Amino acid sequence: MSLLVTGSIATDHLMTFPGRFADSLVVEQLDKIALSFLVDDLEVRRGGCAANICFGLGNLGLRPVLVGAVGEDFVDYRSWLERHNVDCDSVHVSQTRHTARFVCTNDSMMAQIASFYAGAMSEAREIELAPIVERVGGVTYVLVGPNDPEGMLRHTDECRRRGYPFIADPSQQLAFGEGPMIRDLIDGASILFSNEYESALIEKKTGWSSGEILERVGTQVVTLGAAGVRVERAGEEPVIVPAVPEVAKVEPTGVGDAFRAGFLAALEWGLTLERAAQLGCLLAVHVVEKVGTQEYTLRRAAFVRRFAAAYGEQAAAEIDAHVRTPRP
Repeated sequence: MSLLVTGSIATDHLMTFPGRFADSLVVEQLDKIALSFLVDDLEVRRGGCAANICFGLGNLGLRPVLVGAVGEDFVDYRSWLERHNVDCDSVHVSQTRHTARFVCTNDSMMAQIASFYAGAMSEAREIELAPIVERVGGVTYVLVGPNDPEGMLRHTDECRRRGYPFIADPSQQLAFGEGPMIRDLIDGASILFSNEYESALIEKKTGWSSGEILERVGTQVVTLGAAGVRVERAGEEPVIVPAVPEVAKVEPTGVGDAFRAGFLAALEWGLTLERAAQLGCLLAVHVVEKVGTQEYTLRRAAFVRRFAAAYGEQAAAEIDAHVRTPRP
């Protein structure tokens, strides 16, 4: 049984603006906005939500199956992911388009202005899940992450028809998606991931209350930034988990993807929702302390010690029994 992670695979172009975007915005003139910002640096990194999640899972010792569409320029990126225990055999390679590209500028307050070129990602709608599930011998969950919208709808529909448990993670696609699309993407999901703002946007666009959403999904996981995470199930008390204090806040891109990787790893190991949220928070903090979404390195002993410092020795012992990062 395997985790199938569908979604974007991209390269990230990350820049840093030393001031504040807010200082250059005139509310009364936003309909005529025309701005440029002189940035301090440029980092070109591997990214994409699905690839980031798979990288995190692979670093924890699992072997996730990456499902998405790329261009012929994916060769080096594929090698990188495979070295980090990611199954890339089901990645679709376009003959005409480049791999997707994310261009993002962060200011001194960690606000972001970003754009995304879909490229080969638009061919994700051509991917059928059944042959992949047959190849890997079954599926624990299919995560339907931010991707070509038609691809997301196709994957979700196929999961329902074939009875594959699926995880709804619409994320960036919520900004332009309308109510019918969002309702279709989340209804019947085993898990719904979002941050706090996205959770409110889901309610607004679907017309469903928070209670009605919980009636339609098994578990709703809402990340709260520096305040941690809230995990909710219908008829149960929410599980609130505090964030792990960061050593240094460097760059926030990919933090949510790392959280998802940690959360899913714990579920694969049969641990509780609380442990899953804790592991997600710990993996997430490794990303915010680096520039780039896949630049962190895990060392088992240090990883478990940090988990114990944040959540206690008993919790750390449960994680230590499963995590397969290198011991040094």
